[in-house]
Amino acid sequence: MKKALLMIGAVLMIGAANAKTEEETIDTLGSRTLAAGSTQEKPRARVAVVLSGGGAKGMAHIGVLKVLEKAGIPIDIVTGTSMGSIIGGLYAIGYNANSLDSMVRVQDWSYVITDREDLSRQSLEDRKKQSTYIFNTGLTFGKKDMNAGGIIKGKNLAELFQQLCVGYTDSLDFTHDLPIPFACVATDIITNDEVDFHSGRLAQAMRASMAIPAAFSPVRIGDKVLVDGGLKNNYPADIAREMGADIIIGVTVQGPTKTAEDMGGAMSIISQIVDVNCKNKLSENLAITDLHMTVDTKGYSAASFSLAAIDTLVRRGEEEAMRHWDEIIALKQRIGIDETFRPTILHPLRPEVMTEKQRVTRYIFENMTPQAERFLTQKFHLNKADSIDAKMGQELTTSMRMDLFYQTAEYRLVPEGDGVRVILSAGNRKSVQLHAGMRYDIEEYAAVLLGVDIPLKTAIPIETDITLRLGKRLMARGEFTIHPRSFTRPTLSYTFRKNDVDVYNFGDLDYNIRYNQSQAEFLPIHFDLHHFNLQIGLRWDYFHYRNTLGSESVNLGPLQNEHFFSYRARLAYNSEDNWNFPTHGVRFNAEYAYVTNDFAKLNVRDADGNKQGKTMGLSDVSADWRMSFTFGSRFTLQPMVYGRLLFGSVVPAGFSNTIGGEWFGHYIEQQMPFAGIGNMEYVDRQFVAAQLQAQQRIGTNNYVLLRVAAGQQAPKAKELFDYRTMIGGQVAYYYKTMFGPVGATLGYSNHTKKGYFFINLGYEF
Repeated sequence: MKKALLMIGAVLMIGAANAKTEEETIDTLGSRTLAAGSTQEKPRARVAVVLSGGGAKGMAHIGVLKVLEKAGIPIDIVTGTSMGSIIGGLYAIGYNANSLDSMVRVQDWSYVITDREDLSRQSLEDRKKQSTYIFNTGLTFGKKDMNAGGIIKGKNLAELFQQLCVGYTDSLDFTHDLPIPFACVATDIITNDEVDFHSGRLAQAMRASMAIPAAFSPVRIGDKVLVDGGLKNNYPADIAREMGADIIIGVTVQGPTKTAEDMGGAMSIISQIVDVNCKNKLSENLAITDLHMTVDTKGYSAASFSLAAIDTLVRRGEEEAMRHWDEIIALKQRIGIDETFRPTILHPLRPEVMTEKQRVTRYIFENMTPQAERFLTQKFHLNKADSIDAKMGQELTTSMRMDLFYQTAEYRLVPEGDGVRVILSAGNRKSVQLHAGMRYDIEEYAAVLLGVDIPLKTAIPIETDITLRLGKRLMARGEFTIHPRSFTRPTLSYTFRKNDVDVYNFGDLDYNIRYNQSQAEFLPIHFDLHHFNLQIGLRWDYFHYRNTLGSESVNLGPLQNEHFFSYRARLAYNSEDNWNFPTHGVRFNAEYAYVTNDFAKLNVRDADGNKQGKTMGLSDVSADWRMSFTFGSRFTLQPMVYGRLLFGSVVPAGFSNTIGGEWFGHYIEQQMPFAGIGNMEYVDRQFVAAQLQAQQRIGTNNYVLLRVAAGQQAPKAKELFDYRTMIGGQVAYYYKTMFGPVGATLGYSNHTKKGYFFINLGYEF
């Protein structure tokens, strides 16, 4: 009996010891996973993936993650810095490698990494302004701009992160509230301390981690001013170990060490400062890494966000991981799983968060005036809106910046009950918005366009817009616009132009005309919507002719100083996807003007300029209509019809029909383009034309354009097809840059019987 009791006691002690050992193992490893085909849970080691910073080069992380998924490696912890924090943070909330690959390819990174407004969310006039200026910035006087400190404030990045992190935009514990525990690193430039994010707002943490000094504005949280975590810990394997990782798989994407010859500019110096600091803690962290992969990123930089670069970097990441395939498979034994193991749940593909609708429980406004709250509520009918998606969120923040003049704006979705609480948060109100544009062509040489928008702090938003054009043609414009809660924007404007125009006759320079034009316009009806613009109002014009030099072979009538009153209605519709190189959409413009001297009739003058009486006013009808049809992904056909018809016994010189140049209104307001004619020529009162343009995109930003046109002119509409048809053609090459189109055009027409060559650098204005 005694022996039996001893044996039972021994068995119990062994069982207890085994239970304790298993319990300690579970506590240490922190997870259990079913092996393939197994019916019993077995403890395994916890695996962490560590992703380094590197800007666009960090796209290679996606390729490595693809291979780890293919190998069936479980990922229990993710840590990262800079771009590694973005890829890692999104992976931690449910984006698998394939969904990350798709996501980065569909983004317009030339927009995302700037502070430009999303053209698709703006009114037509705002879109035109965006496609004219190359520099835009807002200034707030009297208050510190807490979002300053970098060339790029990063508003588009922050907005993208908010959209991608739908469901995880509130303050969270990154260890317990995310599908995969996550941490990322930033640097506090006040204390020079490393700041490790284990909690907070995920989108804000990722934005802070990638704030490259001087390039992107820092993120301020409390008394911390946070920039790129690479300055202190670019490869945070130590954080992964602190989070309980037993096995660490790490990826770095840093290029070869730079030499003195590589230091050629400000950005290269900043990049080198970051790269040097990225070596902080690197050797210590590599020493605790079980499998380290270094992706070859030679030939690419932190700013290589083109589609071709992303494709190559992701592929290089896959290739590097495949070179370590045997080591990856061997890790399975150390992890505690066999070669056939596949994670039971490989974090599934996230839903299409860009179109996913969320039920709204309520709207909260932060740092906004009551007037601004009422404006947004009435404009977007928020009191009736029961759902929100990414598109509506962008429209709200764009309106906060464009209509209400806030420096920054963001929206957050916080889970509440069976829906979300929408928080609309604004920064400081802008005191002014500054714009600058520049261009060069071989006709006018250099020109500069400067603009300043001054918002007035009134209950109904009111904006004063002042524009100055410097060059051969001088222009100064002041505009006063009321932004009521509806879409109409009553506008009062005054424009002064000092024109110096060369006029050609059948391709030969005929004369030069110099005149000043003053123009005042009141638009009580002004609807400026997404694709649609309607203006109805009254305009006053005054022409002061300074001198005319040349033969004057074209009869313009007596050039005497005159003023005119005109009633005008303008309609514009534009759904094109790109202002300069559209691939789909429609552009339509139409205008009717009734021009008089005294609000009713028009003066008739004799050859000496003496008044001979009154006649009915001039009726001016003009329109253009263009459509785009794309075949494949690179070739686009764009048919267009346009014209201008003048009806009346008198046509003042300032309203005569002119053609030539590349764009509508290139030299003077009523000028119409015509393929093959580079300079401005006068034509008869009735003019109609048809044009077909073929647009071929080569690579990412190269465009070859072939344009042919046919036109008819006549003194009377019924005689339009009694005269010789004008035919012209041209071929052009353009390169799309952040400063506007850069390229050259070669053309010929049977009207001029001359070839012409034109070089353009920058946006047209």
